[in-house]
Amino acid sequence: MKHPDAALVCFSGGQDSTTCLFWAKKQFAKVEALCFTYGQKHVLEAEVARKIADGAGVYFHLTDISLLARLSSNSLTDSSIEMDMETPAGGYPNTFVPGRNLVFLVFAAILARSRNIFHLVTGVSEADFSGYPDCRDTFVRSLNVTLNLAMDEQFIIHTPLMNRDKAEVWQLADELGVFEQVRTQTLTCYNGIPADGCGRCPACKLRREGLEKYLLIRQPKS
Repeated sequence: MKHPDAALVCFSGGQDSTTCLFWAKKQFAKVEALCFTYGQKHVLEAEVARKIADGAGVYFHLTDISLLARLSSNSLTDSSIEMDMETPAGGYPNTFVPGRNLVFLVFAAILARSRNIFHLVTGVSEADFSGYPDCRDTFVRSLNVTLNLAMDEQFIIHTPLMNRDKAEVWQLADELGVFEQVRTQTLTCYNGIPADGCGRCPACKLRREGLEKYLLIRQPKS
């Protein structure tokens, strides 16, 4: 039996996916989370994700797709590659893992179908996406059609952060009542350091800049 009021969230335990998890809990009666280990250099990511999901009362799935790390060369899975601090002119930063969001969403759809769930949630964004092509709205829309054709189902991929910059993501977390949790319990850092992270990697810089921008306009709580 299909569950029309259920969603599966692609969940890493970072700022974006955690915000999406709590967004989904507001939108759907039943929410499950799917986390991936894909050969990333720090395994703490999965532990953080499980802890957040457990605390939110969300059923947690963990799937190993380490093969992904062996199919390409990038600084998130290969410790011998020095991480790009800026996006190279005319190219992508070496933190780009080719096909990652494509694979995540395909696996998410397969799992979701087996659990009669047809709403998928992902935290990709065109506004702050580090130049990654698989964070674009055109990609998500195209994949949504492909998944429906491939499985003869009617999945809906939700992207609540698609047009939000990082300051607006912080604002959404605040509106959802999880600002402090996202700030102190998530892991966004490419170097595997929770909360404010290392402060140097591109993910930390983007997160901090968004936070500083949002704090300038944040209304004090009454």
